[in-house]
Amino acid sequence: MNFFRFLRFLNLCNLVVNFNKIVYNTYLMKKFITIFLLCIISMPAVASNGTNPLMRHHKNQLSFYFGQGVNSGFIVPPPTQFVPFYLLNLQYSQSATFFGLPARQTIELGQTIGFADKYGWHWRDYTIPMILISGDVLLADFNKFYFTAGGGAGLQAQQNERLGAKLLFQFKLTAGWHINNKWGMEFAIKHFSNANTAPENYSYAFYGLGVTYNF
Repeated sequence: MNFFRFLRFLNLCNLVVNFNKIVYNTYLMKKFITIFLLCIISMPAVASNGTNPLMRHHKNQLSFYFGQGVNSGFIVPPPTQFVPFYLLNLQYSQSATFFGLPARQTIELGQTIGFADKYGWHWRDYTIPMILISGDVLLADFNKFYFTAGGGAGLQAQQNERLGAKLLFQFKLTAGWHINNKWGMEFAIKHFSNANTAPENYSYAFYGLGVTYNF
């Protein structure tokens, strides 16, 4: 079992290293998003009879995140320009499976909050609500700790000079820690773009901390 967990962790590392290559290639980005979202949507609504490590013995989860925005960089290269741009994110998730792997389906309500100008961008103009449907797949499980990758799609209330479309696509990576069977904490990296469906596609990116509650 530990060997398979290690293989999932290696897959996570490979995904992280190659993600930027996909993001900056328009054709590959659209192809990646289409395939990934079809896979996420095809998740069964109910997990298998086994325990889902993301939720322990429970089937539902509520979570709240606070994210710090960055102007450029995601993982490779790492971000170097933190900006007055923040994300409040409330999520409801249900247990699911993805090709036999433990997973979760999620409805996300988000609110971006911006202040002032920095690095040539008017962050105060990007205070916008959003709604998304997303999914996460378990990549590695170490009992108390776990790692996931996921994606989703949704809408923001208005487009702007940063993202020139209401349509949003999300990619996220998460590292989680179970405090007990009900409560947990997660560190999440979230990247939002419009997949070049509009000329303005400078993305939003956030590094965030969250609290989860299973029931």
